[in-house]
Amino acid sequence: MRVRKKPWAAQYIKDHSDLIVTEPESQLGHWQERFPSRQPIQVEIGIGKGQFIIEMARQNPEINFLGIEIQESVIATALRKLVESELPNVQLVETDGAFVDTLFAEGEIDKLYLNFSDPWPKKRHAKRRLTSPNFLTHYQKVLKEDGRIQFKTDNRGLFEYSLTSFNNFGMVFDEVWLDLHNSEGNEGNVQTEYEEKFSAKGPIYKLVAHFDSNPA
Repeated sequence: MRVRKKPWAAQYIKDHSDLIVTEPESQLGHWQERFPSRQPIQVEIGIGKGQFIIEMARQNPEINFLGIEIQESVIATALRKLVESELPNVQLVETDGAFVDTLFAEGEIDKLYLNFSDPWPKKRHAKRRLTSPNFLTHYQKVLKEDGRIQFKTDNRGLFEYSLTSFNNFGMVFDEVWLDLHNSEGNEGNVQTEYEEKFSAKGPIYKLVAHFDSNPA
């Protein structure tokens, strides 16, 4: 989907450099310094307009949140919401979140959120899916030993692919929901903008998994 360019976005981002990072490689291993308190760090890749991560931060003040988004006009909208929220435990990152091991040090992240990622439905594009084995390798490097990946999607094909991908990688499943909004797993669920808009059209799928620290 083409995103309409916002002429005010670049300057707005520049004016709020205390809340958004545009050169994230310089923060590798030092992300805690962006926050007033040293707390567990959780990361969302592809934050859209920021509804999910800002609400998560509001509900969980004991956690520091980083939201990654590559599209300038989109993250600028999220930044506006963040400025209005005045939450101290959220920072935004304008970059491509695909290769997180270039952004974070080993074991620097406690949890990773992948919400409604691009399904890349064509088979030849499978390696671009954020739940493919090559991306799992990157996630494993930056997550703590007991760190979790939480994944939500409305695309059944992507969900089935992700289940297989995680399983073949030797990951352990903590939660698997085939219809999140009509299950006990929906208690406390924080929705993204996309989720609110499209959940009426079909089920939302969710899984939470971690890497096996003691593989057989």
